[in-house]
Amino acid sequence: MAAPAEVTLKDLTGNWVMNKTLSDDTDSVLALQGIGWWTRKAISLATVTLHVKQYTEGNFTHVDIDQTATGGIKGTTENRTLDWEFRETQDHIFGNLKGRSRWLTLDLVDDDFLKEEWLEGDEEKAGPEGQTHIQSWVDNQEKGWTAEQIWGFAVVDGKRYYTRRITVKKGSEVRKVRLIYNWQGK
Repeated sequence: MAAPAEVTLKDLTGNWVMNKTLSDDTDSVLALQGIGWWTRKAISLATVTLHVKQYTEGNFTHVDIDQTATGGIKGTTENRTLDWEFRETQDHIFGNLKGRSRWLTLDLVDDDFLKEEWLEGDEEKAGPEGQTHIQSWVDNQEKGWTAEQIWGFAVVDGKRYYTRRITVKKGSEVRKVRLIYNWQGK
């Protein structure tokens, strides 16, 4: 189900299911990140749900996400603090990560793919200074890759969806993917 107008980056709290029909195939991106064939195959067959809790603590927005796959299988956990400070985490799928997240406007993004197709009207302004998007940047030094994500809302097939655009780089190799999520409610 497309996202209702009242659901914005101001509060993503709720459940989001990846729309495999509208999303790009993730296999080449996961392969570049060093994810084995069996795990990639399982991910491709599973229905992935994001269970999101968004809140403000102190001066910063926090977005905590627990992923589950078909049958309740635990996926990755994303705990984002939108303060652009580096944090290290251990992920059972992606390994040792160092990342940071923040609110931003698209004029700060250099990658054209990450800037495509977004909604940017007043109704999408969610950050403390009117920012319309969230940026997440992750580095996996062990496996030699970086990933940049932009989160926001886009119109796909005439409907408004929560969307992530991701660019993964490893050496001279680059893979890009767009993920679209269906709103399942709180």
